[in-house]
Amino acid sequence: MTIDQRGSRVHGDRVAELLALLADEPAVRAFERTVGDEVQAVYDDEHAVVAAALRVMRTGGWSVGIGAGPVDEPLPPSPREAAGPAFVLARAAVEAAKSRSRTVPLAVRGFDDGAGRDAEAVLVLVAAVAARRSEAGWVVADAMAAGEVRQEVVASSLGVSQQAVSQRLRTALWAEEQGARRAAARLLALAEGVREDRGA
Repeated sequence: MTIDQRGSRVHGDRVAELLALLADEPAVRAFERTVGDEVQAVYDDEHAVVAAALRVMRTGGWSVGIGAGPVDEPLPPSPREAAGPAFVLARAAVEAAKSRSRTVPLAVRGFDDGAGRDAEAVLVLVAAVAARRSEAGWVVADAMAAGEVRQEVVASSLGVSQQAVSQRLRTALWAEEQGARRAAARLLALAEGVREDRGA
């Protein structure tokens, strides 16, 4: 993943803030500043990539590029020193994400280009839906995402009825988002192309 700040001349450098936000993400090589207000990380888990990308989209102010493909082995300690098709693809993706014509500044480029574009379409749609979510919707969605799957417990902690929690989740399209996240992760896996370790 390559992520670049938008409007840094106006808002100042927010890289430290982003690195703190993503510090707990399970990356193979954690996010580091590469140059200017850009950061980069290496992942081997498509679900983690989806989670990180959507987390950044929720924060706002960033262009996110995802490159799905092989990397040169052995992988060096820092993503800044790494190479391979995935890094070239991530660079192309973040440049595409910066386009002024995009309402959601996120792009995917894959070793399998068709699967990469499909993964991008799903992720962009999820991010666009999430951007329209109300604060009340985020409260219950965050509670569910934190691992609390019983709506009555969420309702009790928020001091509202279970029916209210259920209604907020429906309005927030929370269940639909979970399905779309899984679909995006599957498409990212396909976008990586042939991987011997998966027997594909």
